[in-house]
Parts: sequence; C-alpha cells; structure tokens
Amino acid sequence: MPDATHYITAPERAETLVPILDAAASRIEAAREMPPDVLEAMHKARIFRVLLPKSVGGDEADLVTFAETIETLAQGDASAAWVSGQGGGCALAAAFLTPIARQKWFGPANAVLAWGAGIQGQAVKVNGGYRVSGRWMFNSGSRHATILGGHSFVVDEAGNPIFRANGTKLDRTVLIRREQAKIEDNWQVMGLSGTGSDTFELKDMFVSEEDTIDRENLEELQETASIYLFPGTVVYGVGFSALQLGIARRMLTELRSLAMTKTPRGVAVSLRENPVFQQLLSRLEARLRSARAYLMTEALSAQETVSARGAITLDERARLKLASVHCIHEGVDIVHEAYRAAGSTAIFKSGPFERRLRDALSASQQTQARAENFVNLGRILLDLDPGSTAFL
Repeated sequence: MPDATHYITAPERAETLVPILDAAASRIEAAREMPPDVLEAMHKARIFRVLLPKSVGGDEADLVTFAETIETLAQGDASAAWVSGQGGGCALAAAFLTPIARQKWFGPANAVLAWGAGIQGQAVKVNGGYRVSGRWMFNSGSRHATILGGHSFVVDEAGNPIFRANGTKLDRTVLIRREQAKIEDNWQVMGLSGTGSDTFELKDMFVSEEDTIDRENLEELQETASIYLFPGTVVYGVGFSALQLGIARRMLTELRSLAMTKTPRGVAVSLRENPVFQQLLSRLEARLRSARAYLMTEALSAQETVSARGAITLDERARLKLASVHCIHEGVDIVHEAYRAAGSTAIFKSGPFERRLRDALSASQQTQARAENFVNLGRILLDLDPGSTAFL
C-alpha cells in the first residue's frame, strides 16, 4: 500500500512533526544534531525530499510551498528547520546531475546533501575528473547527511585558475560520500546548536566529472521544473527568512499564552489586562503578519514569473531578495521584543523563550541577513550597479 504521506502537502507533513520537534528540542540541542528518532520522523515525512526532482521521488515543490514548510518546522524547532532549509537548497543540485548520477546520489530514501558556505576548495582538472583538496566550514546537517559537497575553484595541473567565458573563475561543486571526508567536530555555538554544522576536509581526492556540478550553469540543468531555474541563493534566502517567521510566530504564541496567567510583580493587573502589553502584542502581530504577507507575495510573484517565462531578471530577483532580507531582520526583532515582554520568565532554559531567542539571533548572523544586502538592493532600486550579486 502506498505511504499516505505521499498524498499530503509538505507543509502538512511538517505540521505533523511540530509536536515531535517541540518535545525533542532539549535533546536536539544537547546532541548538537538530530537524534535518531527525530531524524527517522523527518525522513518518514519526506522533509528532505521537498525540493528534489520527481525523478528521484521528490516533491519538486515551488518556492511558496518550501517557505511554508520551513516556517512550520521552525515553530517546533529552529535547528530542524534550518537543516531542512539548508538541505532543500542543496537538493537543487540533483537537477544538474545526469539521470544515472542523480539516482546514485539521491535515489536512497535517506539521501541528504550538506555543503558549507563559500568556495573553499581547489579542484585540479585531470583526466576524467578532478583531484580535490579543501576545508569546508558550516556544513549544516552534515552529521545526518549521506553526501557532502565541496565548492571548489577549478585549476589546471600547473595550478593556474581556469576562467569562464565571462572572465570569472570557474568553480564546481564536488559530491562525495560522507565517510570519505575527514570530519572536524567543532560546532560549539550559541544557537542553532542542533544543526551539527561541522567542518570537513579533503586532501587530493579524485572525484569523477559526473559527480560534480556547476550550480549556476543552466546549460547543465537536466530537469524542467521551474524551481530549478532559481539561483540557489534566492532559494536559501526564502528558506531562512521563513525560518525567522516561524520562530517569531511561536514566540508570539507563547507570549500570548503567558499573558493569560502572568501578573508581573508590583503590577496591579495581569499582562492580559495591561493596556501597554495589549498595544505591544497587537503591534508585534501586525508586523509579523505584514512581513509574512510580503515574503509570500513576492515568492508567489517570482514563482509565477519563472513558470511563465523560464527566467528571472536581476530586478525581479532583487524584489524577492529585498523581501527575504527584510523578513529576517523583522523576524529577529519581533523575537527579541517578545523575549523582553515576557520578563524574567523568559530567561529560564526550561521555558519556551530563551532557546528561541538564541536560535533567532544565530540565524540572523548568516550572510543572507547582512546589512550590506540592503545597500546592494538600494543601488538596484536607484538603477545603479549593485557592485555584487553574490547573494542575489
């Protein structure tokens, strides 16, 4: 009999995980990874297959569905949502592989790809492939990943860089089995502890050509779904902003629940009956709903544009990026204000506020949230060269 989870949407599947993630949150943080039972539940819900092609049993979901899935997961646990969002962005790689390689890497039901930030390796071009060396940091989800990816600049055997036709350095992402890498357990952090974002290293390892991709070269694209036409940074931006919205939503839910019973010391009325608190809560709710509507509207618009035209312009990417960067900043600010409004109740590790503040602050340190992004986007609004399109 077919698994019933194949007939419900990814956000609905994510919803079934929220109580599981909520109950396991302290174990996730202590383990600094997804515990086996949690990981099993995530695989059963096919969370890591949301953006995989249908040719390997994935959902081939659109941007809005992806955002709603990550937002929902974040209401249970931010680390689980982060590795799902990161894993979703990495899953786009499957669409650039040949059918045989795609099935080899992503056919197994537990297949997960993790890779780190930036181009941190070197791939020497040799007959049939590359000899790869490098050290890659921030590989979120690397502890449960079956595949690791290393973004690497390509050089010839003399060590000279190879360039694209447009003059930029050529880079490729190499795929290896996790057990082939040297893993450095160095994920000791303030928040998002459960992401297990360790460092891995390769030294002069041969990787065949068919096990490498150029993430941004649409000439190598093997699949036709519109989601694969988006630059990976756009998809990551949508996922990480949705994560902040999910954390903020749970914080406001918990704050409202607290207000129903708490009367602060030295105050005559409960939070529920306090006009100052009433105004604060309503303003935070309005800000969160507005940010969410902004993100989802722009994601839907971009989705429809790419589906109709098969491409997205820089200006259109900038519109979506502005929404995602704004949502990350707005989300973490809402989380912070909710934490402050909860008073001394918020400081206890056994409560619902403290860990979520740390997770939101940690997530806001990622490159997608840099204030410099607003500068580049502002330049585009003013018809100026953005200077950098690295995160557009």
